[in-house]
Amino acid sequence: MRATLRWAQFDLRTHRGEALFLVLATAGIVMSLLLAAGLFGYATNPWQRTFSQTHGAHVWIHTGTSTDLRKITAVTGVEAVAGPYATAATTLTSRGTRAGVELRATPSIPSVGRPLLTAGHWLDPSTPDGVVLESSLARALLAGPGDTLSLPDGTGTVRVVGVADTAEARYRPGEQPGLVWALPSAVHHPTGQIIGLRLIDPADTDYAVQRAVTALGAGAIGEVSTWQQARAEAQDDNRLLGQVLGLFGFGALVAAGFAVHGAIATRIRGHLRDISVLKAIGFTPSQVVRVFLSQHIAYALLGAAAAVAVTDVLGDRVPGRLGDAVRLWRVLPGHTVTQFVIPAGAVLFIAATTGLAAWRAGRVPPVPGARPAVTRAVNEPRAARVRPGTPLPALMRRALEIKVPAPLVLGLHTALTRPARSLATVVRLTLPLLLIVVAMSAWTTLDSFHAHPERIGVPTALTVHTRSELGYQDVRALLEHDPQVAAVYPGVETAALVPGQTATIALRGLGTRRSLYPYALAEGRTARQSDEAVAGQGLLDLLHVRVGDWVRMTVGDQPQILHIVGRSIEPENAGRTISTSLDTLRENDPRLTPTLYEVRLRPGADPGTVARRLVAAGHDRLDVQAATNPADGLSPLRGVVAGLILVLALIGLVEVLTAIGGIVREGERDLLAWKAIGLSPRQITAVTMTAMGCTALAAFVAAAALGAPLAHWLIDAQGRSSGIGAGIAQYPPVLLLALFGTATLLGAVGLAALPASRAARRRLADTLAAVA
Repeated sequence: MRATLRWAQFDLRTHRGEALFLVLATAGIVMSLLLAAGLFGYATNPWQRTFSQTHGAHVWIHTGTSTDLRKITAVTGVEAVAGPYATAATTLTSRGTRAGVELRATPSIPSVGRPLLTAGHWLDPSTPDGVVLESSLARALLAGPGDTLSLPDGTGTVRVVGVADTAEARYRPGEQPGLVWALPSAVHHPTGQIIGLRLIDPADTDYAVQRAVTALGAGAIGEVSTWQQARAEAQDDNRLLGQVLGLFGFGALVAAGFAVHGAIATRIRGHLRDISVLKAIGFTPSQVVRVFLSQHIAYALLGAAAAVAVTDVLGDRVPGRLGDAVRLWRVLPGHTVTQFVIPAGAVLFIAATTGLAAWRAGRVPPVPGARPAVTRAVNEPRAARVRPGTPLPALMRRALEIKVPAPLVLGLHTALTRPARSLATVVRLTLPLLLIVVAMSAWTTLDSFHAHPERIGVPTALTVHTRSELGYQDVRALLEHDPQVAAVYPGVETAALVPGQTATIALRGLGTRRSLYPYALAEGRTARQSDEAVAGQGLLDLLHVRVGDWVRMTVGDQPQILHIVGRSIEPENAGRTISTSLDTLRENDPRLTPTLYEVRLRPGADPGTVARRLVAAGHDRLDVQAATNPADGLSPLRGVVAGLILVLALIGLVEVLTAIGGIVREGERDLLAWKAIGLSPRQITAVTMTAMGCTALAAFVAAAALGAPLAHWLIDAQGRSSGIGAGIAQYPPVLLLALFGTATLLGAVGLAALPASRAARRRLADTLAAVA
């Protein structure tokens, strides 16, 4: 046992850099996987916990004020109901920030869909103008208990008495109104009703919605929202972060396993004499295997332990969503088990990949036979010695004849002498480089979304809602009068029942046939004629249709039949949106008037400045909101991608150092021949550097050729699964790939310079001893 430890200690002293890189790479991989687990837990558990604690409703149905909602209580499968509650759509203003809200008349705290108070207290009849804000709305308005909020047109104020969490859909500016609970006396002019259904079996949600619509009549339904939609919205961004971390963490783990396997195999080939000595002094094959295996398991354990410690101590101090995820993850039931299983799995995987190479070390004979190349080098005449064992191919001989520098030719020959071994090295180096190319594609796609939001379905910068007293022509003239407004698209958005009446989708009419709305099309063409429309991927999946099909939906009591001629990139409503022109919707309902206006600004215009100017010009009769770029919620991905690139670079560095060591050791046999034909130490160094450069270049070319299409497929697959749709992926710029390839090539060649120079300047006796 003492001899084993002493040999391991000696080996560690001679390979400190390699050991350090393996520890750092393992730590980075395990940290990525731990953070991925934390984000998955953060994505799923908060909403699920809130839903359970609030005894949430599985279905919420909006109707008109005259609908008799008592019929729903008899629907099969309904366990309990919340409401019905009268509702009113309005806006609230706080410190210059305005938000569209739904006032919900709640006489007492409900048993189904019960809000969880996080600040203040529940509604009190002694404060008739008191309201409780949903937490995401409160954050948007920067409001808390004690604050006073203004109603539109100076009609009054409300006082915030509490803030609460709920499992219903969160507030999203311009998309989903915020939820405000108020006493019935504070809801002066109700515009609708809402009722919540808690089901016996959540899996029967679609069936329950269908029965409810049948009981009330399709014309009475305003909108239907389900618990699956609310959960998907709450989990969306965090789940994407977790998927990215998990994917790259797993890929990095595989790359690290191959890198460790290659490192051990290369070291075994270079230490055959040492292994033979170990066996000659009494080491059994199993002891030799244990020496190599225990070393690398120790490196993996050290890296995994460091990852767990850093994540546990510093994880909650990371700003933003990652820090929040780690803080919540610590209190979840499976936290301790996950903290053990992930590092243990990583260590076992690395141990499994190193086992084969260590087993080969155990098969090395105690007294290896003399190699023919060595025998010839010692016993044959000099003229025979300089003749290489593997003749140069005709192409390389021709290159030497036309005065191509010998180091370049011999370096390429060295890289190709052993095709199987060279190919294995290229494959191992390609894997981390390929993942870096994928990460670069993800970064480029995020940059594209920020710089060109029209590519992700946000072609306009402002959304304007108006009061009923303003006419269409007046609003359009007011908006177009601003010098920085490039175009105005009137529109309307309403909920429509899908065939089968199991869910509602968003039906939008934007622009006119004279002024087409600039949709971001990924397939087909834009809607130009009557009854033509474009749809999001989420809607196509929901209805099981494709571009070219006709779809029928119900808007109130009126059927609407549209021909889908294109697929648009739709970041809102999980892609469950179908869009046509305002003219098409007016053909079905001539009384329809625009309720919103999408405003496209001129290049360089500041949306905030234009919004304030429009509000002032409209004398506070316009509700102007900046369009939300979905990429803003993905900003934490930048830090994640940067960290993963660093981890992958460490793994690639380990593989490069391993490849350099292998090339130098394999070149020791040819060193005598190179010196005999008159190559200087500098030229011999250049041979090794060229061989390493060719290996790195081949790996980069393979990584770029495979990584870019793979990244495109992965990003589009994520887009399809989220409902946005394929067609959002962007390839990395050619210049960025060229810089990455240049850095890879120069880095590999630069790292090879020092060991190659040392090998080229070794004494003849040392070279003969090493070869022997």
